Amino acid sequence: MVRKANLSKNPGDVAAMFDDVAARYDRTNALISLGQDALWRRAVTAAVNPVAGERVLDLAAGTGASSVPLARSGVEVVAADFSEGMLAVGRVRHPELEFVTADAMALPFDDESFDAVTISFGLRNVERPQVALAELLRVTKPGGRIVVCEFSHPYVRPFRRLYGFYLRQVLPRVARLFSSDPAAYEYLVESILNWPAQRELALWMRAAGWTGVEYRNLTLGIVAVHRARKAQ
Repeated sequence: MVRKANLSKNPGDVAAMFDDVAARYDRTNALISLGQDALWRRAVTAAVNPVAGERVLDLAAGTGASSVPLARSGVEVVAADFSEGMLAVGRVRHPELEFVTADAMALPFDDESFDAVTISFGLRNVERPQVALAELLRVTKPGGRIVVCEFSHPYVRPFRRLYGFYLRQVLPRVARLFSSDPAAYEYLVESILNWPAQRELALWMRAAGWTGVEYRNLTLGIVAVHRARKAQ
């Protein structure tokens, strides 16, 4: 029986949930985001601004969909995730990528290992996201950069109400039709609604030691891309 994750975000429960949805994860995401997931991935790649020869950590990479465009730019990408099921699917689909099992709160990498680090739609699933932000800082080289792409809070009030209706009423119905584990998408809705807004995440990043924190809203604030650097 599938263990349903909840807002306590027990790592074992969350990993088991992602193991179960791995095979259909990318297709279901494209459906429930109405195709916006491709736009968000392009925005992340542009924000990372990868330079050939750099080493980049893509944390919470899942099946590697976010890692592929980075690798195409000529960087060495390490696709890391704590879900063995997601990694297994990724290794089959993208054998050219390096996939590594990794806990965001205790990364298995040396200090100052990467020129850039990024995490897309994964920080929200970490039991202690502030610890993960500090870990990402540790493994980044001085002067290196971070990009965090995460669901956020729409800034236009009428659209915010429409989005809330979509999350609570429409998304669960779509998930029941197309996902191998609709309960996982109940958790998705809960985790989005309880995630902090753009400014609070920026404060968390500053508290973890990142400098020059800024963010850009995508799709009217459904998603925000936060960028920052590690001090020289």
